[in-house]
Amino acid sequence: MSTQTAPEPPTALEILQRVFGYESFRGDQAAIVETVRAGGNAVVLMPTGGGKSLCYQVPALLREGTAIVVSPLIALMQDQVDALLSVGVRAAFLNSTQDFEERERVENAYLTGQLDLLYVAPERLSSPQTKRFLANGNVSLFAIDEAHCVSQWGHDFRPDYLALGELADLWPDVPRIALTATATEATHREIRQRLHLEDAADFVSSFDRPNIQYRIVNKAEPRKQLLEFIRSEGDGQVGIVYALSRKTVEATAEFLRANGINALPYHAGLPAEVRAHTQARFLREDGMVIVATIAFGMGIDKPDVRFVAHIDLPKSIEGYYQETGRAGRDGEPSVAWLTYGLQDVVQQRRMIDESPGDAAHRRRLGQHLDAMLALCETVECRRVNLLAYFGERGTACGNCDVCLNPPQVWDGTVPAQKLLSTIVRLQRERNQSFGAGQLIDILRGKTTPRTQQWSHETLATWGIGNDLSEPQWRGVIRQLLARGLLITQGEYGTLALSQTSAAVLQGAQTVPLRTEMARIPRGSSSAKRSALADLAPRELELFEELRAWRASEAQEQGVPAYIIFGDATLREVAQARPLDESRLAGITGIGQKKLERYGADLVDVVRTYLER
Repeated sequence: MSTQTAPEPPTALEILQRVFGYESFRGDQAAIVETVRAGGNAVVLMPTGGGKSLCYQVPALLREGTAIVVSPLIALMQDQVDALLSVGVRAAFLNSTQDFEERERVENAYLTGQLDLLYVAPERLSSPQTKRFLANGNVSLFAIDEAHCVSQWGHDFRPDYLALGELADLWPDVPRIALTATATEATHREIRQRLHLEDAADFVSSFDRPNIQYRIVNKAEPRKQLLEFIRSEGDGQVGIVYALSRKTVEATAEFLRANGINALPYHAGLPAEVRAHTQARFLREDGMVIVATIAFGMGIDKPDVRFVAHIDLPKSIEGYYQETGRAGRDGEPSVAWLTYGLQDVVQQRRMIDESPGDAAHRRRLGQHLDAMLALCETVECRRVNLLAYFGERGTACGNCDVCLNPPQVWDGTVPAQKLLSTIVRLQRERNQSFGAGQLIDILRGKTTPRTQQWSHETLATWGIGNDLSEPQWRGVIRQLLARGLLITQGEYGTLALSQTSAAVLQGAQTVPLRTEMARIPRGSSSAKRSALADLAPRELELFEELRAWRASEAQEQGVPAYIIFGDATLREVAQARPLDESRLAGITGIGQKKLERYGADLVDVVRTYLER
């Protein structure tokens, strides 16, 4: 009598290849997967596009039970689940968009062990009812995505994340993995402390995104500058534009549409159904540009965003890094573009002065802004500056605007002294304080109704700065504010001396200034130097045929195109030109389920093209 031995359970690598269609793990992925599979906790800091999702999705398929994934955005859960279903993973979500029957179906699937992953929002998981429900099933692991939201000092704090620390007490034997693409050392410590992950293994990948080209330009006419930038990137590029206010978002989207750009606004003041429709269009259509407040973008998995633009200064480097990281998730060349000027500095300083909270809170906001200003004004590689903020050393990238066209530095000590002296004289002799515009008029000796009203022509500093143009003076003031040699005060943002101004007035401190933001030559856009340039003309034609097939398939299924296949996969198919399904095996992104579902169609597209 023969006995049958149970088949060996699959390995992590087998799951990666068979289900997700990737040949090998990258970086720390294998170590993270093994840590969680074995029941250990992990804190994962990995840049956007680095493959964070696989770090919990693979262990979810190796461990018995259902992985509970905490995802902060309800609007994106459907797409996250669709992507897993497309590769044969049993996934579902629970959120407020579902009716009673749908929620009941998902709950029964969880309780009867028919789910590999279940997505929930932190608000839902923090409720006692949800915790009681989960306790009646078999939880294999908890994955806490966007874990930086637990930081009360961070750029995207969400109170419901604080309750997730209770998971350690309620499920002490269930592994937990916290993941984020954005965390300073301080935020990293907060994640470990507030989520009770003191014993967790740490996995910190490089924060470098070498495929993103960072550019910062002087703000003159921001909408026109934005339009010029978008047009320079080529027609039909997918992008996100960030602005601070809803009013600016609306006006900018309207301006872009009037100039032939397929742009839509997105902010929290729009009706929920409008926001959902806009987000769906962005995920499913090619060539969309979304103009948004920071309410848009977290959790967006769209891989082919070619640029992220800011027309207002971000409040912190964490926020800037998080937002720019939504470009180039597919690893292809992309651009992070920012226009920034004097008024941005004045506005941000005023917002900090008026913000609720104690002095320590305002001081922390000021530190965030100082770091952001230092990035804008640096005369060294932007990437080195950015990485240093996250505690990482880098070398000059040769790809940011500063590296491509280094700015000139000049001795601005005398102009700084002229400006500071004018402020001192106005304060002491007239008990007056003014903003940048009036001070520049005085320095340049420009007679206006306001200078005549206040008899400013009689000041000793009248006209002593007419060797500089108005834009040059604005650059001087902007940089003095960035360095803390000037401060703003009051409701109108008037300029005043700081504690460090005296050293400049006395000649004890020099003031090196940059001429202007570095400009890179037209035509050197990194987004244009796409990997598609490596395709031969016939391969490029086939690639476009494959994209057309993918678009039709995605429309029929009502899912974003990248859920079918990413551009990288279609590019490999175009190069390989397989005429039978067996040749598709091993191509990145084609796992077993997708091979079964789409293999014949892909081969048919290739064969039809080659037979023409």
